[in-house]
Amino acid sequence: MSLSDIAAGLELTTAQVDRGVATVDDTAVDRDARLREHADELPCTVAAAATVLDQYESGVSVGEAGAAAALPEVTAAKLLHRCGFEGVTPLAPTARRVLRDWLDGRAARADALELTKATEAEFALAAYVETHDPIEALAATVRRDAAAPIAGDALVSKRDALAETMTGGGDLR
Repeated sequence: MSLSDIAAGLELTTAQVDRGVATVDDTAVDRDARLREHADELPCTVAAAATVLDQYESGVSVGEAGAAAALPEVTAAKLLHRCGFEGVTPLAPTARRVLRDWLDGRAARADALELTKATEAEFALAAYVETHDPIEALAATVRRDAAAPIAGDALVSKRDALAETMTGGGDLR
């Protein structure tokens, strides 16, 4: 097949049709209104959620953000996860696979807890993160409000990316 065969059915015009640009703009929706819309899906009250988000976005730790809202650190971490922040899971990728095996019924809880080497609180938070997706409408609002894109904790990201290549102290001989 030659180029002339391919172009045989094409019609050429001299004018270009301006179709415009499709846009979606939800900048008029404020974060507190979004939080109220999804109040039933949050692990805390809307007021506490707003406080945690304000504090965390100002640069404080998850625990300090939770304390400012009179919430336990684990509840603040759950909220941040639901709002689209990455890096709040305390488990590395291999440990998360073990957790998923427990959630799928392929491993006993005691075995999964032992293999992940997580505390009860870490295990519970990781299970919450695995079983609850971020609320996309909240995540989009938080991303829009943030001065910079949400990148998560660089240390956790690096640890997760290199988890398979690292050995533990017990592996040395």
